[in-house]
Amino acid sequence: MTTTHAHTHSHARARGRDRRVYLRSHPLLFGLLAATRGRGVRRLGGTVLVHDAEAYRQALTRLPLDRTAAGTTGGAAREALRGAGGVLFDQEGGGHRADRVERLREVWRPLLVRGFAPLGRGGEVDVVALARELAGSVVCALLECPADPRAVAEAAAVAAAASVRDHLPGLPRPGAGARAAGAAERLRGLLADGDPLSAMLNTTVAALPRAVAWCADAGLWGQAADAELRPRLAEELLRVTAASPVLPRVAAADGLVGGCPVRGGDRLLLVARHAAQAHGRDPDGRSPAGPGVARLVFGAGPHTCPGARLATAQLADTLEALAPHRPVVTRARVDRRSALPGWRELRLAATA
Repeated sequence: MTTTHAHTHSHARARGRDRRVYLRSHPLLFGLLAATRGRGVRRLGGTVLVHDAEAYRQALTRLPLDRTAAGTTGGAAREALRGAGGVLFDQEGGGHRADRVERLREVWRPLLVRGFAPLGRGGEVDVVALARELAGSVVCALLECPADPRAVAEAAAVAAAASVRDHLPGLPRPGAGARAAGAAERLRGLLADGDPLSAMLNTTVAALPRAVAWCADAGLWGQAADAELRPRLAEELLRVTAASPVLPRVAAADGLVGGCPVRGGDRLLLVARHAAQAHGRDPDGRSPAGPGVARLVFGAGPHTCPGARLATAQLADTLEALAPHRPVVTRARVDRRSALPGWRELRLAATA
């Protein structure tokens, strides 16, 4: 097998495994996105689906958006956490300012050293469990909260999963409202300080294991070990895994997106996965898509997630810690209940 063929085969294996995340956890969502991506912008009744990169940018930078409306991520978060004094999962606030990243590295780097230590002894590790602890620890550090990080992560996952059912395709689940309220109450109890925070905890738990699995399946540990390539590889892996594949928004006023008239009150499904070319361009730190495309998974303009730099730093440090072991995936189990497409369990074993 030539080097080119081996490269293509390894990425096909990685893409096939990652595709299982959608097919087993959010099959209707994946089917809708795949069926409509032939046109850059498509209207279905009162909903406008946006796949094209330029139209996606227009929607986020030129069209007034109501980010707290019912059926949006921000609206779902505020409804679930009403009365808590803030929202944990939205994209507003100063919780991810660049000056905090280096301080937060002191929180997660020891966790990575301890969490991956079994690989050096011939054991296995579950990246999902470690990602939960890492994400919860960062949230607790930002809020100066003494709660158990793993308990925070689990409560956040349940609250988000119950809340987003209103704006993801699929049949409503009986009792979802009660579960959302109970999960939100538990989260409020753990995080007594409701200071607004855009930690994007669930995105970390979904994105980090998927990126690691892709890196392992595609054999990208050589790039992960290279200090110069590693940050670009991390950005590329976040692009292709697109942890938040769709950004649900509501237009606050009339406008035009990709030549399609949009009315105030129309629902927008902005397909970050397709705008960032996640479905067709493999990740490569040596030949990256470039920030103008890669960072579309975090939004654009004033609606860019302020957690982008933090997410990239977390993944880069994770890849650096794993690279000496060159691990392979030994077990992968999809999380069928999560708000975002992700793994419930992802076990690794070292090969070096």
